[in-house]
Amino acid sequence: MEGGEESGAEIMVDSKDLQQQSKAFDKLTDRVEDRQLDSNRVQSAMASIGASREADLNAKRLREKELASVKINAADVELIVNELELEKSVVERTLREHKGDAVAATRELLSRYPL
Repeated sequence: MEGGEESGAEIMVDSKDLQQQSKAFDKLTDRVEDRQLDSNRVQSAMASIGASREADLNAKRLREKELASVKINAADVELIVNELELEKSVVERTLREHKGDAVAATRELLSRYPL
């Protein structure tokens, strides 16, 4: 009988050991799955950032095309450049942003670059 009791004790110890090993293995695989989920999240976030960046670039290109199509008066450019002592490219850009309206462009430039 004593031999039977020892064998039962060994089985209980072995089953406890197996349970602990099983729990440890589950924890290990849970971490691997979490890492895979994190990797998927990172990939989707990077794809979203890339798409957002591409949309921003397309919007900027479209805006530049719109501004380039605005007709501005060369006399207005020269007058504002001489009076406010600003670079020609800054004045041209501001005039284009205000659709060639010299008064509005001048107000904008004065608020941005006070004398």
